[in-house]
Amino acid sequence: MMANPLLPQPAIIKSTRHQTYDTITFTMSLLDEHQAEYRFLPGQYNMVTLLGVGEAPFSISSEPGRVDSFDHTIRVVGNLTSALARLEPGSVVGVRGPYGTGWPLDKAAGKSLLIVAGGIGLAPLRPVITEVLAKRSQFEDLEILYGARTPDDLLFTDEYRAWRSHPRTTVSVTVDSVPEDQTWDGHVGVVTSLYREMRSRPKNTVVMMCGPQIMMKFGLIGLLKGGFSAENIYVSLERRMKCGLGMCGHCQTGPVHVCKDGPVFQYSRIRELPLSLL
Repeated sequence: MMANPLLPQPAIIKSTRHQTYDTITFTMSLLDEHQAEYRFLPGQYNMVTLLGVGEAPFSISSEPGRVDSFDHTIRVVGNLTSALARLEPGSVVGVRGPYGTGWPLDKAAGKSLLIVAGGIGLAPLRPVITEVLAKRSQFEDLEILYGARTPDDLLFTDEYRAWRSHPRTTVSVTVDSVPEDQTWDGHVGVVTSLYREMRSRPKNTVVMMCGPQIMMKFGLIGLLKGGFSAENIYVSLERRMKCGLGMCGHCQTGPVHVCKDGPVFQYSRIRELPLSLL
């Protein structure tokens, strides 16, 4: 997209929407002619810059078919994200990207798809869900297992009903616990507790997983014990990325640069590397 991949392009914040008490979806649009040229794959990310504060990678959480803007769903946890949270629509930030590998929807075509997400990990998988639902006839069963710490931590809660309305699509949601000041009449337990009732079977199923490292560790253990092959499991590892181009070395582990060889990896490819989740 860019002549100089290290030079951020100006992007305007068109709107903001609070998903939870600490997570905001920013709808952005590149200025000038760049937005018309902008395309991304589900699973890719942008580097977002705020001058004088810093730069960080954020997954794109919007549907790939949208051409006039794109979304980043961001949890407020540090200096940069706190500064972004204070911005109003009309503010301008810098954007570089999109970077990285996407989820392998081509390998999932004609097969069933199991999505396992925890917390903010649903954001990079939302483009997969919207893309599959838009092309529903190209895939077999779609099962979504999603968990968060509490009911107030759940993302995209207004979309679950629409997802469930599609044929051969199931959505199961759980929370780790329910604080006294919150209400919840659904499943309680970590996301892997949903494995006991899931419909997906190893044969002819591709798995895509993203979430906190501890969740993915035990999520992978359960899937492998259940007969799912490492070759059919894909994970997103968004951590320690600095430049997005494999130049700075911050995200290198052995021969792998998470920023350009990932962040989406086939689990069989990385299971023996130092960054292995198990």
